[in-house]
Amino acid sequence: MDIYTQKKRSKILLFILALIIIGSSIFYTNLLVNQFAKQERKNVQLWAAAVHRKASLVKYTEFFFKQLQEEERKRVELFAEVYKQLLSDKDDSDLTFYLDIIHNNTTIPVIYTNDAGKIISQKNLDFPNDSVTFLSGALLDEFSKYPPIEVPYSPSKSNYLYYQDSRFFIELKEVLNDYITSFMSEVALNSSSVPVIITDSTRKNIIQFGNLNDIRMSDPTYVSRKLEEMDDENRPIEVSFADQGTSYIFYQDSELLTIMRFFPLAQILIIAVFLAVAYLLFSYARNAEQNRVWAGMAKETAHQIGTPLSSIMAWMELLKMGEGNAHQAAEEIEKDINRLEVITERFSKIGSTPRLEQNDVVRIIYDSVEYLKPRSPKKVKYNLEIDENLEIFIPVNKALFSWVIENLCKNAIDAMVGEGTITIMARDESKNLIIDITDTGKGISLTEQKAIFNPGYTSKKRGWGLGLSLSKRIIRDYHKGKIFVKSSTPGKGSTFRIIMRKA
Repeated sequence: MDIYTQKKRSKILLFILALIIIGSSIFYTNLLVNQFAKQERKNVQLWAAAVHRKASLVKYTEFFFKQLQEEERKRVELFAEVYKQLLSDKDDSDLTFYLDIIHNNTTIPVIYTNDAGKIISQKNLDFPNDSVTFLSGALLDEFSKYPPIEVPYSPSKSNYLYYQDSRFFIELKEVLNDYITSFMSEVALNSSSVPVIITDSTRKNIIQFGNLNDIRMSDPTYVSRKLEEMDDENRPIEVSFADQGTSYIFYQDSELLTIMRFFPLAQILIIAVFLAVAYLLFSYARNAEQNRVWAGMAKETAHQIGTPLSSIMAWMELLKMGEGNAHQAAEEIEKDINRLEVITERFSKIGSTPRLEQNDVVRIIYDSVEYLKPRSPKKVKYNLEIDENLEIFIPVNKALFSWVIENLCKNAIDAMVGEGTITIMARDESKNLIIDITDTGKGISLTEQKAIFNPGYTSKKRGWGLGLSLSKRIIRDYHKGKIFVKSSTPGKGSTFRIIMRKA
């Protein structure tokens, strides 16, 4: 199977897996939203039922007060009949009975006048009998709520009995009004977060509202549209009160419930946007990294080939001019050709799994340094703290491992700006071989330490940032080892550590 077919299949599998994950997430979220919506709808229904029950209670209370008012009216009519009997009955025993009825009235304010409005008697008022002579002015206004009861005492003449609600009834009426007002407020400001609008009998004039935006409710168009929405969603609750008249309570599902209903769609949109943005960013980053790798590989190839090729060309020129030693030239050209073979082997193994063989790592390090010494600046010194006669055999690919040593040494030379000491140490342990390469360069910051192994990353103006990336790939991917910055001090130098498995 070629890499492109495998890549295509991998994309299809990832796409299917993404669809399964997204579908499962949306299904589960939608399930939760539906459960929440049912519970929220149930709360709204419970709230509406509670409003109905409380409205019925308020109506019953108002009915009770109306009955009480009727009873007071009957009592006043009884008083009027008593006055009629007092004016016509001459029996002393009956008079005593009627007078007892009048005397037992301790709550209802009454004023008894002649046809000219002169006060004959009064009961349950705050002023003495002789302080006010006529029923007029503000006093007449107070007693004009109900029409007076006529008490005829002759065929052509009558007295009149004026009355008003008792103080007890007035106080109870105030309690009822407060109760109705409180009921309206509690409906508007409900704990279930149900949007509510209370209107008068016209269904247009707003009495109160709750759980709605104050600013938007000042817009008549919005209010009209909102009332239509509520009317379509739920039948308004009708409440009627004697003094306040008929009112309508419009309501709808809570705003949170409305939002939750659209949450799955919003989730799908957000996930889609996120995936699209992530894909674009990933594609851009991948393409940029590929471009850096291709450019770096091209430059690295030119650099690797350039050194031995330049040497061969120089010896060829010397031989043409007859100035060079043919035997020496042949040896040097042979070395450069061998070097080209090594370079060819290195690049041929990048991208495929190389073959690992038991090789003497100490010999590889010494050979790599011997090749670098004549090609390094004169002020760069190499210090190998490894016994040259020591043999440490581990499974490595010689061509690739030597490339790592060369890359780390070249990186150290760049860090030292062509002047300093490179120290290479090795420690043989039971399971691992540890190699430390230390330079006396400018050091590496913590931020750079995390990025120096990324393809294309370089701090040099003319670098291509591929040496350390290739070294990491060779050690980690091909040899299953580790390579990292062990320590670094700005202005003093850095130490790179390689850990190789011995088996």
